Amino acid sequence: MEYIRVTKENLDSEHICCAISKNTDVQVASKKKWLSERFDDGLVFLKSVERGKCFIEYIPAENAWNPIVADGYMYIDCLWVSGSFKGHGYSNDLLGECIRDSKEKSRKGLCILSSSKKKPFLADPKYLKYKGFEVCDEASNGIQLWYLPFIPDAEKPRFKECAGNPHIDEPGYVLYYTNQCPFNAKYVPIVEQTAKDNDIPFKVIHIVSREEAQNAPTPVTTYALFCNGEYLTNEQMNDKKFLKLIK
Repeated sequence: MEYIRVTKENLDSEHICCAISKNTDVQVASKKKWLSERFDDGLVFLKSVERGKCFIEYIPAENAWNPIVADGYMYIDCLWVSGSFKGHGYSNDLLGECIRDSKEKSRKGLCILSSSKKKPFLADPKYLKYKGFEVCDEASNGIQLWYLPFIPDAEKPRFKECAGNPHIDEPGYVLYYTNQCPFNAKYVPIVEQTAKDNDIPFKVIHIVSREEAQNAPTPVTTYALFCNGEYLTNEQMNDKKFLKLIK
């Protein structure tokens, strides 16, 4: 497999690995804008030259859009290999390049979000364990922070206090989200309108800065739905899923 690194220079001409490829699509446009603003923060987006879901996205943990304390580590936003690309060792290729690059940049190790059982849009814990990762912290909602240290006795990454016990003091449904993956620009307004049509209290909090993300009340900032203060899910909702959930 041949891989290519997406940069500011080729971002407009490269697909970013998902089913939608047109830059005019609101979901692609919002994610590409988010990526373009992160490259100066050290973000790396490495993907297959072939169209499909086969890529890794990582960034120095100090600049990650998550409430973690992991100075000196590299944080993996997403490692995704699916469909016809599965079973060929491409995940190992991508992770291996991330490890090589991170060591070259004198990082202490890697960290990534997962859970004890596979959850949507989070890393597969079985694969992480197979590759030598270990759990270094766990929030009360079961979201875990895993790490792979490169040096002996490296300080373990951890969640910030604001994310260790995900809870907010607002009634009704409250959704926190960013313009990262999964693509949210289309589906958040759909759920918002569905809630309005059904007289369901619903509030959207769009996280638009690193500072907001690093102080969010949830380990998962890409998509986190609360109900009456309690964390519900990080699974992206459409109208049908949302109505099924509230019932």
